[in-house]
Amino acid sequence: MEQHTVRKLESRLSMPPLTRRGFIVASVATGGGLLLSIRWPSVARAQDATDGQLSPFIRIAANGAVTIMAKNPEIGQGVITMLPMLIAEELDVAWSDVAVEQAMYNPVYGPQFAGGSFATPMHWDPLRRVGAAARRMLLTAAAERLDVPLAELATDAGIVRHAASGTALGYGELAEAAAAVPPPAMESLTLKDSDDFRIIGTSIRGVDTDRIVEGQPIFGIDVEIPGMRHAVYYKSPVYGSKIVSANIDAIKALPGVRNAFIIEGDETPSREGMAMNLTDGVAIVADSWWTANKALDSLEIEWQDNPTREQSTAGWAEAAAALAGQTPANSLRSDGDADAALQEATTVLSASYDYPFLAHAALEPMNCTARVTGDQVEIWAPTQFPEPGRAQVAATLGVPADNVTINLTRCGGGFGRRLASDFMVEAARVAQLAGEPVKLLWSRTQDLQHDHYRPAGFHHFTAGLDAEGRLTAFKDHFVSFGEPVPDAADSFASSADINELQFPARFVPHLDFGYSVLPLGHPTGPMRAPGSNALAFAFESFVDELAEAAGKDPLDFRLDLYGEPQIYDPPPPILGIEQPPFDTSRVVAVLNRAAEVSDWRNRDQLPLRTGKGLAFYYCHFGYFAEVVQVTVAPNGIPNVDRIWVVGDIGSQIINPTGAENQIQGGALDGIGQALNLAITFDEGSVVQSNFHDYPLIRMSEAAPVEVHFVRSDNPPTGLGEPSMPPAIPALTNAIHAATGVRVRSLPIDTRALRAT
Repeated sequence: MEQHTVRKLESRLSMPPLTRRGFIVASVATGGGLLLSIRWPSVARAQDATDGQLSPFIRIAANGAVTIMAKNPEIGQGVITMLPMLIAEELDVAWSDVAVEQAMYNPVYGPQFAGGSFATPMHWDPLRRVGAAARRMLLTAAAERLDVPLAELATDAGIVRHAASGTALGYGELAEAAAAVPPPAMESLTLKDSDDFRIIGTSIRGVDTDRIVEGQPIFGIDVEIPGMRHAVYYKSPVYGSKIVSANIDAIKALPGVRNAFIIEGDETPSREGMAMNLTDGVAIVADSWWTANKALDSLEIEWQDNPTREQSTAGWAEAAAALAGQTPANSLRSDGDADAALQEATTVLSASYDYPFLAHAALEPMNCTARVTGDQVEIWAPTQFPEPGRAQVAATLGVPADNVTINLTRCGGGFGRRLASDFMVEAARVAQLAGEPVKLLWSRTQDLQHDHYRPAGFHHFTAGLDAEGRLTAFKDHFVSFGEPVPDAADSFASSADINELQFPARFVPHLDFGYSVLPLGHPTGPMRAPGSNALAFAFESFVDELAEAAGKDPLDFRLDLYGEPQIYDPPPPILGIEQPPFDTSRVVAVLNRAAEVSDWRNRDQLPLRTGKGLAFYYCHFGYFAEVVQVTVAPNGIPNVDRIWVVGDIGSQIINPTGAENQIQGGALDGIGQALNLAITFDEGSVVQSNFHDYPLIRMSEAAPVEVHFVRSDNPPTGLGEPSMPPAIPALTNAIHAATGVRVRSLPIDTRALRAT
């Protein structure tokens, strides 16, 4: 995500602490029992429209059944299971007695979004306090009923016990009485010690896994509502082009087509951040999606000329090559005197790396169901970020935001794509103009050709080593894409998330990071491990080159660079969340552990054309070192034999099953990108159209992923993203070890790897 876009979002995404300004409200649930709700501080202070509204988190029925709401969207990362686990642990109930429900979008829940691996750091403390408060209220109700001191009572899996008398009361028996107990001050609660955890740290399968396996209709694509029609929305292959004319009458005359019309989008479509606004297109509404999609074959549209048509992958590569020998247009960081240090270096090494645009390609294409009745709008959407979607729908339709209801469905993948809201805005506008509910579904081609892409990039590195092989100077001229901005120091113009702390900054005395920006007419946006997913490949591959030039083991070279244990100032806050200081001892620990579990020191015993590669990367609060072993066939096809992943995400793994799934998926995602994926442009349009020319990783390419953790005394952090970036350079470094060929361009060109 672009840094200036991040800053705009910080104020509304930071989860406030539950202190005196945030409080619990208890009430009697329908049918009896306890309903526990929260007023978040930010809601109480800033959102007048939510006065009197509460976010229900826990419902304890009179029969003892416990229902916990999952507030955040579920895109496959496991938060629908993990977040309720935090509440259930401190509530002290048996997980088998817990039912989980997906919450609707409502500002009273505080931030409801899926992205950035932030679910754990944002909720680790607040949601445990929700559970602890409910437990305290149940204990208080029991103490009053039994007329005993609170200190004599204890809880055990949904039961309050009084050891002295042998009395046991179920939570259901106490629930209604607990609703009358004044809720405790949140800061007064004592949370469990990790040694007492019964749920946190236990492997628990996803609460919706059975429903997915059974094929139950829980995804956005499955939604059916009364009176619903099916719709498609066709936009120009050249992003943002305006419509001159279309054969609407001919489309309306086709069998099964109920309506067709031109929709005029915003005058200046957004090309940065998450591009949520509406672009020109033709909507077709029919009795079935197949009928509507087939009607596109008969659609004839004349588009206005668009300067973006002049842009192409070949043209960008040519422009980037021309910039390589020039002084960067902007400076990001400058330490010492890199040019002078290079003059004095014993060894100077230069190399250029590049990587392509990428599409998110979630297996469930973008879709949304919308019903508009007067100024009331109801939406069913697989969205990662409903808040800006609601705001943009309201603005586009001209209704108050409070009149827009968003039902969160299970997402069939997201990877950052569903942070954008364009598909929601399209569905709502089509439903408004059609005068009936519609389900809008993109085809796979539309999904690939109208994405908000991970931007391509070009890095031109030069580095110097002294006589002992120590890194003394490092330069990068980075060329990427975006729009010029007035203050480059405050707002980096490219959508690639590089910042002034990118390694090896702070670990080399003379460093120069510069960048230049190429114009881009297509939208870009955050993709799993934004920025890091590309930068890790370029920087960690070049670090391997430097290790070879220094005559050092790649592991030892990195350990020497990070040096003695030291704690550095933290990177800038991400989405309002303060990052912890950067601790080199955590880097060294995961690197050494990765070397140990992968038998790194004995890699010289591997067969011919088999090699191991190593990489480390820090992102999204996670420290990850990875080793990949690859065997390259004589025809140049690399086969990944095994992947070892070692991560430090703090002191606690909340759900080991979910954690392992996230790490394995992230590593394999990186491998798949490196092997196969690229989005290319010609005459302003995306060339790729489906999985035949944008091939996701296959089972035959998915190597075993061995996962290890290094525990550190730090709060736990998320896992959706940090395992992905180092997998890519670990693979390319392994290919070099196996073949002697450096991979400096993605996706991997297997022709260069053929045996000679």
